[in-house]
Amino acid sequence: MPKMKTHRGAAKRFKVSASGKVKYRRGYRNHILTKKSSKRKRHLRKDGYMNATDSATIKRMLCM
Repeated sequence: MPKMKTHRGAAKRFKVSASGKVKYRRGYRNHILTKKSSKRKRHLRKDGYMNATDSATIKRMLCM
């Protein structure tokens, strides 16, 4: 059986932390920032963590 290939789209979007959680960069932070409040933009700076249900799927895509 051949080796599993990493899903390249997922590899560019997600990283697995040392504790095993899946980190991702939040969306809605690229353009049309003038109408978004400072508070909203500040909260979007922080990385998000996937919930346990989706983490299993993403880890499979990353061949872990």
